[in-house]
Amino acid sequence: MRFHGFFRSGAAWRCRIGFALKGVAPDFVPVHLRRGGGEQKSPAYKALNPQGLVPALEVDGHVLTQSLAILEWLDETIPEPAFLPKDPFARAEVRAFALAIACDIHPIDNLRVLNYLKDPLGHSQDEVDGWYRHWCTEGFAGLETIARRHAGAGRFLFGDTPGLAEICLIPQLGGARRFGTDMTAYPRLLEVEAACLTLPAFADAVPGKQPDAEA
Repeated sequence: MRFHGFFRSGAAWRCRIGFALKGVAPDFVPVHLRRGGGEQKSPAYKALNPQGLVPALEVDGHVLTQSLAILEWLDETIPEPAFLPKDPFARAEVRAFALAIACDIHPIDNLRVLNYLKDPLGHSQDEVDGWYRHWCTEGFAGLETIARRHAGAGRFLFGDTPGLAEICLIPQLGGARRFGTDMTAYPRLLEVEAACLTLPAFADAVPGKQPDAEA
């Protein structure tokens, strides 16, 4: 099993958490998203993943892409600990929370979008950073409300064990903090983050602890 990723990629970060929760340790292949114009754009990497995005997972002759697809494959092939609850309504709630991050916040704050805002659209770095913060705060406001509604369920977002929702939340909070987003309006999300980071699967997945991390 070979995992292609980048230490600062939020999508790769999600997968690192998922692997650790499932007790899986794939061989890591770094793909630097900035060096040389982006190694993800190289012919060799695009032969693996034609989208030119990370992550990508090579396993048993297959190449899996898109972090949520990789995480659902993990959950289906290694059932415990489960990333999703058994109850269909509860599963839908957890999926909705995760997708609000993976589909609504993350894609428009992704590196290729930020780069396009700068060149060719000509926005300054301050404007690009403001764009990132804006969409984080827009998304986090709703997620904080949802998280508070479920606060009595346990330490984590939807109970006493973390799952797909937390796997998506923690990297997005990390990215928001890196861009200077004011987090004071999201106490429940930060409470859940603190609980997650007491677990090695989350604590060891942070960008600064990865083998390709830069000072």
